[in-house]
Amino acid sequence: MIVKNIEKKEDRTATFSVEVDALEFEAAVAKAYKKNKGSISIPGFRKGKAPRALIENMYGADMFYQDAMDELGPEAFMFGIENSGLKIIGRPSITDMDLSEEKVLTYEFKVELYPEVTLGQYRGLVAAKKAPEVTEEMVDAKLEELRKRNSRMVDVDRAAEMGDTANIDFDGYLDGVPFEGGKSEGYSLELGSGSFVPGFEEQVVGMQIGEEKDLDITFPENYTPELAGKAVVFKVKLNGLSVAELPEVDDEFIQDVSEFDTVEEYKADLREELAVEQQDMVDTQFRTDIMNMAIDNLVVDVPETMIMEKVDEMLRNYASQFGMNDREVSTDELLKLFGIDDETMQSSLRPSAVAQIKQELMFEAIAEAENIEVTDEELDEYINGAAQTVGAKPEDLINHFGLAYIKSEYVKEKASRIIIETASAE
Repeated sequence: MIVKNIEKKEDRTATFSVEVDALEFEAAVAKAYKKNKGSISIPGFRKGKAPRALIENMYGADMFYQDAMDELGPEAFMFGIENSGLKIIGRPSITDMDLSEEKVLTYEFKVELYPEVTLGQYRGLVAAKKAPEVTEEMVDAKLEELRKRNSRMVDVDRAAEMGDTANIDFDGYLDGVPFEGGKSEGYSLELGSGSFVPGFEEQVVGMQIGEEKDLDITFPENYTPELAGKAVVFKVKLNGLSVAELPEVDDEFIQDVSEFDTVEEYKADLREELAVEQQDMVDTQFRTDIMNMAIDNLVVDVPETMIMEKVDEMLRNYASQFGMNDREVSTDELLKLFGIDDETMQSSLRPSAVAQIKQELMFEAIAEAENIEVTDEELDEYINGAAQTVGAKPEDLINHFGLAYIKSEYVKEKASRIIIETASAE
């Protein structure tokens, strides 16, 4: 094969041709004959035993040409990409095919080119960095969490109030007919939690134990299609009420739930713990601000093809969390599956995809500008560290992701370090 006529266009596309010589074309035709001969019947021959020359004589010399061209197309494209020096995105399109009298096959391809990236300032960036702060309100909030974790439920005999846990039986009716999923007995519902359809918990408030009541409820428009916007009636019986009884925070309580002897010792430890948390939050925010500054300084026109590929990747990563790994599902089908309309995609997924792409392009450009390299020793250490973090064997990571991908991720990490380590705080 030979690559010819490479031409870059102003619209960030390119065209090139790949010429397949007569010997390669003949080999592909012979392969197509072997592949298809079993389905061809010729009088006087058992099925699949007819000579190629006889088949071509009966059906035409070009009988197997199309299969051969289809077989050679992807090979020709890969050869062209590897030998043209072009860096492409998306899928190629074959704009023309020509077979000469000498049986030389020529493909014409059109491709979309990788975007041009111009780095702005990424070294020596400066951003504000707040000092970590631990307040008594934070300490008290942690103590309140501890009280709630060690609370016990106590039955009460009075009218239901917000914050109570109500034990209820309920049965839902649409136009006088029970609907699926609308019935339960002995259900524990925390009033005010917002876990039930709007208006339900509010109408339980004020009920007495043993009381039965009909609740008029209208489901939201964004509910399940069978009930969306529908007016229903829930027949509810209040079986009992309980409230959380919180323990007093004193030395005895602290001794029961921790390794400390006094409340003050425990609070001192909480302050240290909160100081570490706050420092981590401040550091994370600083790194995020610096990285966003570097991305904002980048000049690049992200192609639509890359954006939609990234959206597809995001959706499939999300789908994999639910055990869905069917690569045959289209992007549009995934959007429908997750209930994502075009407005949500444009306002949420698309900006996130563009931000991720810009960051990746920036790291690649920095790696090239800084001549970042990764030694075999560094790569081994990186893989071993990553494997230890996720509790896997290094060879498992290599088999799953591939060495080239892992190396590229480490290069990006090195590029990100340059940005962060050269940055300073106001």
